[in-house]
Amino acid sequence: MSQGSRPDRVADQLRSELGLLLTREVHDPGIGFVTITRVQISPDLQQARVFYTVLGDDKARKASARALDRVIPFLRRQIGSRLRLKRTPELKWIYDESIAGQDRIEQLLNEIRANPHPAGDADPDADDSDDTGS
Repeated sequence: MSQGSRPDRVADQLRSELGLLLTREVHDPGIGFVTITRVQISPDLQQARVFYTVLGDDKARKASARALDRVIPFLRRQIGSRLRLKRTPELKWIYDESIAGQDRIEQLLNEIRANPHPAGDADPDADDSDDTGS
């Protein structure tokens, strides 16, 4: 078994448990619609960076960030009792900017598809060369 597989397995378990806890156990209205996108955990399993996204504007994002910071002690207690680890990792919330980048790329691709260039305008020299060669 490779050495990197244990942190990956623990990160997956942590992501799953945090998702369940946020939807079922945490009753803070400030959290809003939070989605845990991924978890990166240190090789010694002591620190976890939890990447998340929030549905809504920048104000909702800031309110959710404050609420997530408030519930860290509760989440660590719950994680400690649910996962079999010697020490519960410290949680650090990081807003996942990659989703916004993906949305921007998709928006640009949709604009390109909506405004295709006409075939005749793409290569005007092609028509001239056919006329002179015949």
